[in-house]
Amino acid sequence: MKNYLVFTGIICALAVQTGCKSEAKVKEEVVTYVATVPLRTDTAFSKDYVCQIQAIRHIELRTQEKGFLQKIFIDEGQHVKQGQLLFQILPSVYDAEVQTAEAEKQFAEIEYQTTKRLADSNIVSTSELAMAKAKLDKAKAELGLKKVHRGFTQIRAPYDGIIDRLLVRQGSLLDEGELLTNLSDNSKMWVYFNVPEAEYLDYQIQKKPGNEKVGLVLANHALFSETGVVETIEADFDSETGNIPFRATFSNPTGLLRHGETGNIRMVVPLQQALIIPQKATFEVLDKKYVFVIDKDSTVRSREISIGADMEDLFVVTQGLQENEHILLEGLRKVKDGDRIRFTTKDPATVISTLKVHAE
Repeated sequence: MKNYLVFTGIICALAVQTGCKSEAKVKEEVVTYVATVPLRTDTAFSKDYVCQIQAIRHIELRTQEKGFLQKIFIDEGQHVKQGQLLFQILPSVYDAEVQTAEAEKQFAEIEYQTTKRLADSNIVSTSELAMAKAKLDKAKAELGLKKVHRGFTQIRAPYDGIIDRLLVRQGSLLDEGELLTNLSDNSKMWVYFNVPEAEYLDYQIQKKPGNEKVGLVLANHALFSETGVVETIEADFDSETGNIPFRATFSNPTGLLRHGETGNIRMVVPLQQALIIPQKATFEVLDKKYVFVIDKDSTVRSREISIGADMEDLFVVTQGLQENEHILLEGLRKVKDGDRIRFTTKDPATVISTLKVHAE
């Protein structure tokens, strides 16, 4: 009787254990994964290029005459207007030269008038009158030249702009051509960035009205409020880097941008009939991108793919995947290469509509 009970207990235990394994196997088999297919559509992606920001006019203010710096009328960072007086060089020497030239001009004028009266009375020849007239003209020219030199003692703003650092101080002895400061016209900004040859060709081939518009991402990662326009492309490629410089122009109504800033130009690149997939359907091994492709017998196979463009939440696939192939969308970490799974297919347009970036 005891042996019978022990045997019966063993049978029951085996039955329970077998039942548990069968139940676990059933549960494992009923797991259904979500898959999708790539979407073929026209879209666009943004690409950033490191850039240098420069004022549309940025010049050096230098002296044209030597002398002591008598007065500085502006401060660093100040906005100035065209024609505003910025620096005054001590004009004493130049005032004296002007006065001397004025006296010489008056003497020449008196001499000319006297000679003219004598010539009218036929006392002197017309050639003497002509020489007196030439002396007067020379004296007038000398006076004008001295006034010009005196005018150089006043350095005025050639246009509206912002004063840079002052490189001299009041009382300094200045040489001719000495640098005083820089003046920047920041009403518009020129932004230069380098584009590789292949991307230059794509830009030129796909160029349409509106494609020349670009954005500017500032150093703090904020997007500048104004939209820029690509206006020029330089003539030559750099033989060492294979790049060619582009120049975009941005309005700067608030004066936020300053000469010498850096940032990133953001260009929108259109793609025609691109093959796109969600980024979450991929995984990475040794810097290479892979997807799980589901074959006809529902077996998952890992496959390397080539990425042509990287958008937020989306990849543009150039090689390794066909339009009608199913790829695993969810549960990538729960399967391994060669697993046979049960799955449902989710429409790619529906999948992409739930992401941050939508295809156009």
